Amino acid sequence: MAVTPQILFIQGGGADVHDEWDNELFDSLRRELGDGYEVRYPRMPDEGDPSFAKWSVAIRREIAALDDGAVVAGHSVGGTILINALAERPPERKLKAIVLIAAPFVGAGGWPGGEFEPPHNLGARLPQGVPVHVFHGLQDETAPPSHADLYIRVIPQAQLHLLPGRDHQLGSDLSEVARVIKLDDLRPVAPQ
Repeated sequence: MAVTPQILFIQGGGADVHDEWDNELFDSLRRELGDGYEVRYPRMPDEGDPSFAKWSVAIRREIAALDDGAVVAGHSVGGTILINALAERPPERKLKAIVLIAAPFVGAGGWPGGEFEPPHNLGARLPQGVPVHVFHGLQDETAPPSHADLYIRVIPQAQLHLLPGRDHQLGSDLSEVARVIKLDDLRPVAPQ
């Protein structure tokens, strides 16, 4: 019996983002992947005031409810918190891929530091053998494209996908993300 591939999509932060902004990204991803995928879109706690402490607990709980071989994806600050949560503590599940979408980099060269700042050895702390994909619009004024370059420096194994003409919301089009997820389905789940 074939297992339905699962994708966990973590929203960005801000008032009403779940229902009024990132829902369009979720709808695009679900539509582009088609009926053969289960795409989960949980509401993060206190979305208008995201905190690593609250969101990382919620993200870990959501990952624990997935099957092995799921893809985890995060948009904007949701991606920032997702990648830091995975680096802080290995997930309970074997992941197929990690996807960052317009994720702001916090630290030197990016947004000011604080609780979202990644460790200097971020790439080494992520689950080994799991592909990491960084998607970023070249017209993003919220988290400039230079943030994607900063992630590539600290996650050298990551693949960078720069999208011309796309803003922070990527024009509500995650077709490139869906295409990469479908390609990763052809690869076996890496040991972690």
